[in-house]
Amino acid sequence: MTAESAREPGPALPAGIQLTAPVPGWAIDADVVVVGSGVAGLTTALRCTAAGLRTVVVTKARLDDGSTRWAQGGIAAALGEGDTPEQHLSDTLVAGAGLCDEAAVRTLVTEGPDAVRRLIGTGARFDTSETGDLQLTREGGHHRRRIAHAGGDATGAEISRALVDAVRDASLRTVENALVLDLLTDEHGNTSGVTLHVMGEGQHDGVGAVRAPAVVLATGGMGQVFSATTNPPVSTGDGVALALRAGAEVSDLEFVQFHPTVLFLGAGSEGQQPLVSEAVRGEGAHLVDADGVRFMLDQHELAELAPRDIVAKGIMRRMREQGAQNMYLDARHFGADMWATRFPTILAACRAHGIDPVTEPIPVAPAAHYASGGVRTDLRGRTTVPGLYACGEVACTGVHGANRLASNSLLEGLVFAERIAADIAAVAAAPSPVPPAARPTTARAESAAVLPLIAPEARLKIQRIMSEGASVLRSATSLGVAAEALEAVFQEALRPADPTGPGKPAQPGVESWETSNLLCVARVLVAAALEREETRGCHWRDDFPERDETDWRRHLVVRLGTGRALELSRTATPAFPAVHPVDPPVPREPSP
Repeated sequence: MTAESAREPGPALPAGIQLTAPVPGWAIDADVVVVGSGVAGLTTALRCTAAGLRTVVVTKARLDDGSTRWAQGGIAAALGEGDTPEQHLSDTLVAGAGLCDEAAVRTLVTEGPDAVRRLIGTGARFDTSETGDLQLTREGGHHRRRIAHAGGDATGAEISRALVDAVRDASLRTVENALVLDLLTDEHGNTSGVTLHVMGEGQHDGVGAVRAPAVVLATGGMGQVFSATTNPPVSTGDGVALALRAGAEVSDLEFVQFHPTVLFLGAGSEGQQPLVSEAVRGEGAHLVDADGVRFMLDQHELAELAPRDIVAKGIMRRMREQGAQNMYLDARHFGADMWATRFPTILAACRAHGIDPVTEPIPVAPAAHYASGGVRTDLRGRTTVPGLYACGEVACTGVHGANRLASNSLLEGLVFAERIAADIAAVAAAPSPVPPAARPTTARAESAAVLPLIAPEARLKIQRIMSEGASVLRSATSLGVAAEALEAVFQEALRPADPTGPGKPAQPGVESWETSNLLCVARVLVAAALEREETRGCHWRDDFPERDETDWRRHLVVRLGTGRALELSRTATPAFPAVHPVDPPVPREPSP
């Protein structure tokens, strides 16, 4: 980012509901702003830049500090001999438990192999055999070896390295250590940028804006809404919350995937937990109870390599039966050499916590891992707000359905990032049939509804409410208690401050903004989970233990109404309805 890129801020037009925040004190103009720096965000940014678009990347921490870096297993694509996109499609549809959008999955699996090859061309170095062929492994739900990996179990770190290097080589403008706040729109309701807060690093500081006619949300997940998660601390649902406040639709938030094999650090452990990749089971590790009994053999034909929701449920059932807090993953038969070469990251994490997987089974338990739902998009990554796109974990493309197939997430980010960049470039290049909209501005609109801030100390309360009431096992009772508790947190924020009381009203700042985002996504997740009265994929209702193909083989869509009320609707079929009534979208003039 250069000094010449900063412009004087003007007066404002935020979209819908917004967070309480200072008026932006600086602004940058661009054609595209990408929020997030994982595989989805950086791939979008590189493709947009290659198309000649002025692109700005905004990221919450450093460029290499998102969820992509933590991905261990790999990236799935039909790259091996005898494998086909049709077989990959079949496995994905089965894992999605009847709720995948088949057109989205077909897009993923047919465009995926070439997208991976282009990633390799960008500089990503995957593990290969002595003959130079990609080494491929299996993970849960896959009937073939189709998972490409790097550094043994450091695939995400290698992909992140390659993309960050490419971004720096391209001198792409970036704003690091910046929390995105809200969407800006022009007078016609089209996207015109975002407001953001730079956390005391870099050239700018405090609240500012990036003004652009296209905004791409690639903000990752929302795992921090639960007490124990594999997600990094930055995964606080910021993108989903922003989209909801802007009036966009979100879908399928009830389908939170709990990874079956997360290193168990003891009851009550909170925050980011070490992941034990599914690839460990793909290479032959067994799930056992304290007596060494393999309990997945009679649960599914693929045993430990069943889809993740089935394995997580199998672990939870065995824990219930035995009154245990965890199960074990036994891979002692790998031997020291295989552990050191194939899974060095996991080996180091286990040993750092006093466990040596070479000589003892690894204690594991499920923890929140991946949001299969998110901001609803079409096959070009467009949301229901014109000019706003979403990609990666923050998005709901229809690919994952009720349960994500292992290692499809990196591929989804890659494939749909390329599609988004192509769409933005096509819109920017098309002649506009209407006069250019008024230049977007960045001050507060008097008519905008302002969301009350949630005090940072409520964060732990929200996480514990969600872990107790909306975790792997759910029921009307547990979800009802959670909904009431979350509503109490929200109502507390609405009450006028008592000057004689011990507490102080929440002040604008990173911690209160993050906590507000967590409460927003928590309320939507619980509302959707209460509404879906069945068990499907990674949504497990004790009081409705069967899958309901008649009434519930469809998606829940949620909007945040102008009065802050949640509006839930149900689609007519497993396919998503069109995002925009007009297709293709109306072209918009790039900002000057």
